[in-house]
Amino acid sequence: MSQITALFWDVGGVLLTNAWDREQRERALEEFKLDEVEFHDRHEMVVSSLERGKISFDEYLDRTIFYRQRSFTRETFKQYIFSLSQAHEDVLAFARALANCGKYLMATINNESIELNLYRIEKFGLRGVFTDFFSSCFVGLRKPEEGIYRLSLDVTQKQPQECCFIDDRDLNLECARSLGVHTIEMKDLSQLQQELRKLGVTT
Repeated sequence: MSQITALFWDVGGVLLTNAWDREQRERALEEFKLDEVEFHDRHEMVVSSLERGKISFDEYLDRTIFYRQRSFTRETFKQYIFSLSQAHEDVLAFARALANCGKYLMATINNESIELNLYRIEKFGLRGVFTDFFSSCFVGLRKPEEGIYRLSLDVTQKQPQECCFIDDRDLNLECARSLGVHTIEMKDLSQLQQELRKLGVTT
């Protein structure tokens, strides 16, 4: 088995809570008393553009929320969304320990809008853990498209067999696996550590 020299991490659902996924959207709809069907119809039409960095978060909100007058302000709504982001402190500490040991290239592969992605990178100190951020909003590609995994390999100049990609959704792992990348579907920290040890990855 090839030695692992690069670890690629999903962010939402692995290192942090999700930023603007189904659970967060449902909480916001309930908090602000919004029509679920109406919102989701509009959301589905523009979410790809949002996560590919083609439109800003404000443009997204114009099309999904503020196309009509609301009883709350845009800033109040945005602050609520940002407040939903929380760290999985134990996993983040483990990732930081792996980064500090200096044996592995550490990078992210995640789907997020520019504003939320930059906020989360800054808020949770991710620049101190990762050297590369293959975020959908930066590269114009989204998981589970094969292109985002190929790009991460090309830019880092890593061979698939020396890489491991960690995500909490198997669908996002399938293309990486088909390229020859080792993959781990994360359930919890203990399981993640056990799976990494099988690959020879230790702090």
